[in-house]
Amino acid sequence: IDGAESQLLATIVKNPDNATALNALGYTLANRTDRYEEARTLIEKALELSPNEPAILDSMGWVLYHQGDLLESLHYLRKAYEQFPDPEVAAHLGEVMWVSGDRGSAMTVWREAIAKNPEHGVLTSTLDRLGITLTADAEADAGEVDTGTE
Repeated sequence: IDGAESQLLATIVKNPDNATALNALGYTLANRTDRYEEARTLIEKALELSPNEPAILDSMGWVLYHQGDLLESLHYLRKAYEQFPDPEVAAHLGEVMWVSGDRGSAMTVWREAIAKNPEHGVLTSTLDRLGITLTADAEADAGEVDTGTE
């Protein structure tokens, strides 16, 4: 992470309006550290520069999730997923839905994503971390998920 941070900071110093670099650094900090305020500031600036960029919307949703703002996080992640139904965005959206208690919607998002990208690292690691096994049969999935209610 130190090397990536140094390279991205160098890019930002040369071009402070580089939304891609701002977002990349913000996302990296949100995903790999607990420096959420710093990450959010970078992502907010990237959003000002490119307000409809799905990757930046995803990053904002992800940092908001880490800051505990589930409702606002869902707003950004849904918007990102509508524009770009990428498996990493699906992993993030599904996780926030899951944690928010909307487990049926989370399963739907994940099932669609895993059908198209069964080996995607972020998606599969998210499902593994949450103890979720998806099958081709939605009814079977409901029985295989530990919902923590027992």
